[in-house]
Amino acid sequence: MTTEIPTQPARRRSLFRAALARPDGPALGTWVKLPAMESVELIALAGFDFVVIDLEHSPMNLETAYRLIGTANHLGVASIVRIPTLEAGIVQRILDAGAEGVMLPHVDSVEEAVAAVRAVRFPPLGTRGVGATSRAGAWGAIDRAEYLRYGQEEVVLIAQIESAAAATAAGAIAAVDGVDALLIGAADLSTSEQTTEDDPRIVALIAEAIKACVAAGKPIGNAGGASAASVQAAVDAGYTFTLMSNDASLLGAAARAAVAAGRSVRYPR
Repeated sequence: MTTEIPTQPARRRSLFRAALARPDGPALGTWVKLPAMESVELIALAGFDFVVIDLEHSPMNLETAYRLIGTANHLGVASIVRIPTLEAGIVQRILDAGAEGVMLPHVDSVEEAVAAVRAVRFPPLGTRGVGATSRAGAWGAIDRAEYLRYGQEEVVLIAQIESAAAATAAGAIAAVDGVDALLIGAADLSTSEQTTEDDPRIVALIAEAIKACVAAGKPIGNAGGASAASVQAAVDAGYTFTLMSNDASLLGAAARAAVAAGRSVRYPR
């Protein structure tokens, strides 16, 4: 009689990183602002590479985010969560809920980037606590070494660049060990400078930030519209991933198009 040796599940890989590595175009994502698992289901079925569950500009709580993360993971779409502020307790719970990564808004300096890394990574790089019996550890079905490896090597930390100071420091922020990507928040950047996104000064700041991030060897993304022209503009600018609108706006646009189509029909005279 032979005894079978239990095997560990295959190493889990970041779907977001895999999408970034694809040679045929930028990684495509969208924001999730509605507290509904159906939003994530529809986004996954549409073929997006990743979702960013937005806890900064929505009323969603952690329990809702937890359910949306699980839905995304089950359907094979990468789950990133934008947190409102850097709180170690929130980061810990979001990552142990199984999120592939965290996006932090308003990272203006190297010091703030280092603080974010400390919250997201395990020792020695950070101070994240071990919770291997959570969803992130497959409820204890994978060994602790694999749980720790995934947290250090696969989990993604995205720093948002949303001020002139941040744009100027973009290269140095991107170079921080443990920061995996940047995202340019053009709306906040231009608003912080009391101008518009098409101001030549803002355009130049963003172009330099993109150049510095690429030189540091890190991906950089933006938030744009739901059109080929928007994605083409992102690619032309040097972005490697882009967010195409958000679930609420996509629903609204489809609803308006449906009503416009319906109103175009007239009763016969």
